[in-house]
Amino acid sequence: MEQFFAQNGEMVLRLTVAVGLGLVVGAERLFVHKDAGMKTHALVALGSAVFVLISEAMVQKYINLPGLSPTMIPGQIIVGIGFLGAGSIMVYGSQLRGLTTAGGLWVTAGIGMAAGLGFYDLAFVVTILVLLILILVNILERPIRKISE
Repeated sequence: MEQFFAQNGEMVLRLTVAVGLGLVVGAERLFVHKDAGMKTHALVALGSAVFVLISEAMVQKYINLPGLSPTMIPGQIIVGIGFLGAGSIMVYGSQLRGLTTAGGLWVTAGIGMAAGLGFYDLAFVVTILVLLILILVNILERPIRKISE
C-alpha cells in the first residue's frame, strides 16, 4: 500500500482535492434543500478530475500520435456536464427551477478539472467564489424576491 501512494501520491491528491471541493459546494446545495447535493457535486468533480487525468496520461503515452490534443477530453466534459445540468432544469407552472443547480454542476466540473490538472490554487479560489455566489447572493436576493412577490 505504501508503494502505491509513493508512486501515485499526486494522482490521489488531485482526486481527493476534487472530491473535497465538490463536497463543499454540494453541502451548500444540501443546506438550502436542493436535490443535487454533496454526492452529486462530489461525483461531478471526481469524474471531471478522472477524465482530465486520463487525458493527460493519453497525451503522454501517445505523444507521437498525430491529431491527439490534450483538450479533447476536457472539451467533452464541458459539453457533457452542460447536458447533465440541462436535465436538472424543470418548469413548474410559471416557475423555472434548477438553473442554479445546473450552473453549480457545470462549475463543479471545472473545479474537478482544475484539481485533476493539479491547479490546486485555481480549484480552491473557484470553490470560494462559488460559495460566495451561492451564499451571499442568496442573502442579497431575499429582499428583492419579497418585493417582487
